[in-house]
Amino acid sequence: MDYAASIRSKLPRTRRSTGLKQLLEKLEAYMTDDQIELVVKAYEFGAEAHAGQTRQSGDPYISHPVAVAGILADMRMDAKGIAAAILHDVIEDTPAAKEQLESEFSADIAALVDGVTKLDQLQFRSRLEAQAESFRKMLLAMVEDIRVILVKLADRLHNMRTMESLPREKQSRIARETLEIYAPIANRLGINTLKVELEDLGFRYLRPYRYRVLERALKKTQGNQRQIVKKISETLNRELARHEIPASVIGRQKHLYSIYRKMLVKGRSLGEIVDVYGFRIIVEDVDDCYRALGLVHKVYKPMPGRFKDYVAIPRVNGYQSLHTTCFGPRGLPLEVQIRTREMDLVAESGIASHWRYKAEDKSSASPQLRAREWLSNLVELQQDEGSEEFLESVKVDLFPDKVYVFTPKGDIRRLPKGATAVDFAYAVHTDIGNRCVAAKIDRRLVPLRTPLSNGQTVEIITNKGARPNPNWVNFVVTAKARSAIRNYLKNLRRGEAAELGKRLLEQSLKEQKSSLRKVDKQAMTQVLEAFGLNNKIELYEQLGLGERLSPIVARLLLGVDAGEVQPAERESTSLTITGTEGMVVTYARCCHPIPGDAIMGHLSSGRGVVIHRNLCHNLSNFRKHPEKWVTVNWRSDIDQDFTAQVTMIAANRMGVLAEVAATISAARSNIEQVSVREGDEDASVMTFLLQVRDRQHLADVLRSIRKMPSVIKVTRDCA
Repeated sequence: MDYAASIRSKLPRTRRSTGLKQLLEKLEAYMTDDQIELVVKAYEFGAEAHAGQTRQSGDPYISHPVAVAGILADMRMDAKGIAAAILHDVIEDTPAAKEQLESEFSADIAALVDGVTKLDQLQFRSRLEAQAESFRKMLLAMVEDIRVILVKLADRLHNMRTMESLPREKQSRIARETLEIYAPIANRLGINTLKVELEDLGFRYLRPYRYRVLERALKKTQGNQRQIVKKISETLNRELARHEIPASVIGRQKHLYSIYRKMLVKGRSLGEIVDVYGFRIIVEDVDDCYRALGLVHKVYKPMPGRFKDYVAIPRVNGYQSLHTTCFGPRGLPLEVQIRTREMDLVAESGIASHWRYKAEDKSSASPQLRAREWLSNLVELQQDEGSEEFLESVKVDLFPDKVYVFTPKGDIRRLPKGATAVDFAYAVHTDIGNRCVAAKIDRRLVPLRTPLSNGQTVEIITNKGARPNPNWVNFVVTAKARSAIRNYLKNLRRGEAAELGKRLLEQSLKEQKSSLRKVDKQAMTQVLEAFGLNNKIELYEQLGLGERLSPIVARLLLGVDAGEVQPAERESTSLTITGTEGMVVTYARCCHPIPGDAIMGHLSSGRGVVIHRNLCHNLSNFRKHPEKWVTVNWRSDIDQDFTAQVTMIAANRMGVLAEVAATISAARSNIEQVSVREGDEDASVMTFLLQVRDRQHLADVLRSIRKMPSVIKVTRDCA
């Protein structure tokens, strides 16, 4: 183009032209003069803003954003995206502001640059929090404009290419972040070219010794590999031509990081991994994909269970291809991928193929649609989680989906490997997950924690009164399920904590011969202001979670000296517990209190009230802090089971455990857990966790056990 050529002819006269000549050569292949003019304007602005700045290597700083723009130009990024790439560091590293970019260029370009900008100017408690908050901002900007992440990925790629001059510690940190976050994002968006290079560079700087060893070993085998690859390619080309299927066969060279990962995951030696040959067959249309597959299987026998059809069921990032593994010459494993040219473009460029390829076929838009679906899920996640939780959730969600299951109506749901019925429920809808009580897989009832397998039909049974179980967090694998459960429990916990805190404060005020109704409103306002709280509910929550002590708050409200409260002062009133308070009243596992036991409560920061038996040896640790004691008693009408620990010594003979279990069951008690160890003189020591209603029920169980001839001794345990 005339404009680009005239600009390039002037470039040698200025020192600010670092990399611009090569960039313009790429742009003139697909941009108009007006679009190139916008890019040059961005370059002039960026070069002036970064004037005098250099990189760690000593190169002018402007060389970095121009190189980033060059990476995006290879993807055929539009003019505004290229301009934003050139300007992506001006807000962070120069006096230029977002408003200035809006006036000089446009609101779109300013928003793109702001989306990529890190939050270094803000104060955070830790580097991890800063990284997490920066990542959150970038992902939210992605929702508005997907080009944000493309600029960021290109920025990270160029930084990885030029890390030689950085200190070793910084290289390692950046490489780890690249492998944990940015390479998986490139993979999630289907941009294979960026993903492969990011992974290899991350591997090179995170594990430099292992990288060099693998690199040397691969170079030694390349000569022999080339001969085998050439022979197989000729065989496949000949067979395809004979059946008049237009196709090109490409021998694939594995990248180092994928070899390293296979060695780790599969526990194989380098020789076993290197001897796997990969080929890609590019054909004209979908029909030819399946015809070519038949020919490949005719020439080389397929390995059972190693065929995957990503054409009929694309991966979550829009990737489509047929995968098969065959027995090649001399029995060597032969990996073959078969796809159309459009599929190949999507496989290499993913979401970025939007700028390079446009067709009426809806499947070509699938990377964009799937990316939007993923990003909308991220918006839902970030609303409920802190920055660091959000970052961890996204890391979990970045790795490729492996399990394809069906709804009862036949819709396909893609879930990570190891996903359970609960993950499926939340994938359908958050309300379905919150209310699920049971699941059917292929019409059979199964536990909710059952892992799903490919091809299963999953049906979720719900109940209006149901709510998430805290234990679900321990086995769900999707970020959406984990976030929804945590958020529900967090809100539930706050409500319970506020109710408990109000009861604790009422108890402490009663000890001072007062009550919440008698507390002066001005005194309450002064206390809330002193604590930096917005309302009474927040104060009750802190009291219920043990973050503040109710006796001290009560004295402040009444204007009494807030010194230590002596235990004697609390004997007149007590907190009545019912056993159903949930997460803010817990029962100590060291002594397992049950109704009928003499008990006391201990305020534990963040956990609320922890109930111990008065006989518990651990209470000696709390005697030094009497202000944290809470006098508690049991309600008389408690109707639920509690856990008690019992130790029994019995004769070491066959069947004794079964006899004891039967006796316990006959006494209407359930066994939660049992452990057995060898004792002295041909005896076994058995420890049981039993479910009982109260002390009377436990006494009945112990009496039944003592009557057994094989039992030598049985006692209730206490720490």
